Amino acid sequence: MEMNASQVEEIVKQVLNSLSGTSGSSASHAGREIPKTAHVAMLTSLENFEIKEYPMPEVGDDDILVKVEGCGICGTDAHEFKRDPFGLIPVALGHEGTGEIVKMGKNVTADSAGKPVALGDKVVTCMIFKDNPDITMFDLNKQNVGGADVYGLLPDDDVHLNGWFADYILIRGGSTFFNVSDLDLDSRILIEPCAVLVHAVERAKTTGILRFNSRVVVQGCGPIGLICIAILKTMGIGNIIAVDGNEGRLEFAKKLGASGSVNFRDYSGTEAMAEGVAAQFDGHLADFAFQCTGSPAGHSNIYKFIRNGGGLCELGFFINGGDATINPHFDICAKEITTVGSWVYTLRDYATTFEFLKSANAIGLPIGELITDKYPLSRINEAYRKNLAMTGLKIAVLPD
Repeated sequence: MEMNASQVEEIVKQVLNSLSGTSGSSASHAGREIPKTAHVAMLTSLENFEIKEYPMPEVGDDDILVKVEGCGICGTDAHEFKRDPFGLIPVALGHEGTGEIVKMGKNVTADSAGKPVALGDKVVTCMIFKDNPDITMFDLNKQNVGGADVYGLLPDDDVHLNGWFADYILIRGGSTFFNVSDLDLDSRILIEPCAVLVHAVERAKTTGILRFNSRVVVQGCGPIGLICIAILKTMGIGNIIAVDGNEGRLEFAKKLGASGSVNFRDYSGTEAMAEGVAAQFDGHLADFAFQCTGSPAGHSNIYKFIRNGGGLCELGFFINGGDATINPHFDICAKEITTVGSWVYTLRDYATTFEFLKSANAIGLPIGELITDKYPLSRINEAYRKNLAMTGLKIAVLPD
């Protein structure tokens, strides 16, 4: 087959790009040129993203340029969209993202777990610790993400490519990131929220109450509660009751491992709900409960579902959702409830999350079905309104 000069030139270019290694390459693997500008969804005012175009930044010796493939919308993102509680506007949001390495600094050879990385690998980010000698990969609960920065919740700067709601993101030296090329796109988009629940379950295990044969109630069947059920199922816990007011979500909870459900709209008052939970457990209350709603009323009633000597993990309150009313004598002391709080995750939880997702897929849990809607970046405002309407589960945004 004869080739013209332009075809020969293109082949030579691809060969040179493949030989250029990881230092200073101006093109991604497979010979695709990196554009001179990048598009970022910048939250410029409450409930309003604007697509901004910025010059592609220089990639330093310790940096990585990633072409974004997708990012989920988190509840924290929705709070920022509506109220800017962190005072970040203007800000590039998106912290549940993943993408492909297209350019690497010469010092980058491995991810935060020591796994080699190369152009074309798929990655996710975790935390930005900068110079914190107290953090190592295998710290358990020594420090969670609350003591670090996260891409997607950074103040804007002269780089601008600070969040995953964009078509490119610059991962800077000092960041933690992981090579997850062995997971499909939907699984990769779900890594960050799944890590939240892996951390919560690890916190719950510290009580010594959550065991293989425990009766467990999970209150709140948004993405957080549903993932909690899936993780418990992969651990072999089979007696899980889901509590929510949305029948569709309760049905999906059963697909992810719940053995039964309680729709709180069918009951009048907390005592009646507790009886409904006990009925699902053959007359017993729960050994352990996960409170995932973020509702003060939800926290107030969860104690009624737990047996004497049982345990509780509260993880619903990622921001200040207000005060909850409980009776310390009846709810905690007289029942000797062991309670743990959980907030985000540690580095080790991320590594565990990869194995959870593989296990969930292996036993046939439809974890990818949590992503019910996908929007292009240009329609990100619409995607956020869909999230706020709570008519889907996990909403994802993909580059145009």
